[in-house]
Amino acid sequence: MKITNDWKDYECIDAGHGEKLERFGDILLRRPDPQAMWHTDQTEWKNYHAYYKRSSTGGGEWQRLKKIPQTWTINYKELTFKIAPMNFKHVGIFPEQAVNWDYAINKIKNANRKIKVLNLFAYTGGATVACAYAGAEVVHVDAAKGMVEWAKENIQLSNLEKANVRFIIDDCMKFVLREARRGNKYDVIIMDPPSYGRGPNKEVWKFEDNIYELIDACQNILSDDPLFVLINSYTTGISSVVLENILKNTIKEKYKKGNVFSGEIGLNITKNDMKLPCGIYGLYEKED
Repeated sequence: MKITNDWKDYECIDAGHGEKLERFGDILLRRPDPQAMWHTDQTEWKNYHAYYKRSSTGGGEWQRLKKIPQTWTINYKELTFKIAPMNFKHVGIFPEQAVNWDYAINKIKNANRKIKVLNLFAYTGGATVACAYAGAEVVHVDAAKGMVEWAKENIQLSNLEKANVRFIIDDCMKFVLREARRGNKYDVIIMDPPSYGRGPNKEVWKFEDNIYELIDACQNILSDDPLFVLINSYTTGISSVVLENILKNTIKEKYKKGNVFSGEIGLNITKNDMKLPCGIYGLYEKED
């Protein structure tokens, strides 16, 4: 399991009984996490500022026990991100992804050439900010206008206004197919596709039905010397080996001089020596 130990403004304090207790800067939040199936002593969960209460009809809402700002910021090394509790329990950042940000920054900085990155299903732009910080040209694509605007804020908060970043509101599959017709190429492709979603024109995305088709299509927009292709997934029931097999069957088949890896990403729980699994990844990487 890949885990970063470099967070200072974030920690997963404890997890259990289907929930987790987290610190974002000085704010403590309690929210559901289906992976935390074990038991823990929740009597120690005190002084948190807000918790996410699920509704019996689906969804839920944040219950604030203490006054907290509508938004605030946290830092990861030299990167800065806006935090805001949203209706579907998210806060605008997935802290476990920091391990992938570090990976991307290291690979791009050590490539010794200009790198062009495509970030699909790019959400609030954690990977976009990291790649821009490393000096890459980045194309950020997401179907939700609000998330794209949030990503622009994160770029500004990280003092990267002069970075070469294009923000595009579009259906990711349609965008990839158009880029292939235009002849545009990328050295890096990063994607974090949801289990289910809709594009700006109601295009339907379902992970199990569409992930192979998308990765296969990405072959046509990779440069002759791709640096890496990184796929993240939070879809329940999907093994990381599935992503590994798809990459072997597509990207690795075309670009022989590379390796494919897969596994889990997670967070350390500071209360004990346990780890909270947070998702899976599949990676194609150019051989050094």
